[in-house]
Amino acid sequence: MHNPRMNPQALAEAAGAAMFARDPASQGLGMKLVEIRPGYARMSMPVRTDMLNGHQTCHGGFIFALADSAFAFACNSHNHTTVGAGCTIDYLAPGRLDDVLMAEAVERTLAGKTGIYDVNVTNQEGKMIATFRGKSHRVAGEVVPTHS
Repeated sequence: MHNPRMNPQALAEAAGAAMFARDPASQGLGMKLVEIRPGYARMSMPVRTDMLNGHQTCHGGFIFALADSAFAFACNSHNHTTVGAGCTIDYLAPGRLDDVLMAEAVERTLAGKTGIYDVNVTNQEGKMIATFRGKSHRVAGEVVPTHS
C-alpha cells in the first residue's frame, strides 16, 4: 500500500497511474496521460479515421471525451475520489484527421467537496480547438489506498 505521507506530487502520479490502468474508455480512444500534478493534468489523443464526422472533422463527442478525461485526472489528482457534477464545452475550431489533440486541465478553485476546472484543448500546432469547464464533487474514498 502507499505511504499516507507521500508528497503531493508522488500521490498525484500514483493516483493518475492507478486511474489510467483501469480506464478502458480513455485507453481505447488512444489517449495518453502526458503529465499530472496536484490539480493539473495534460492528456493527448490522436484523431483517427473512426473519429471523423460527416464533415470529415473530429466529432465533438471525442473532443469532449478528451477534455472530460483530463478534467477527471486533474480533479482526482489529490487522491480523493471525485466525480464530475457538470460541465460545458465551447468548440472553437475543428480537429482534423491525424491531429494530435492535447487537453490541459487546470484547477481554478477547490473548496470543500466542490472544485472548478478549466480545460483547453489544442492541436499539435497550439491552435485552440475547444474550451471546457467542469465542476467536480468529491465523494467517499481514495483513488489509491494510503493506509495499510
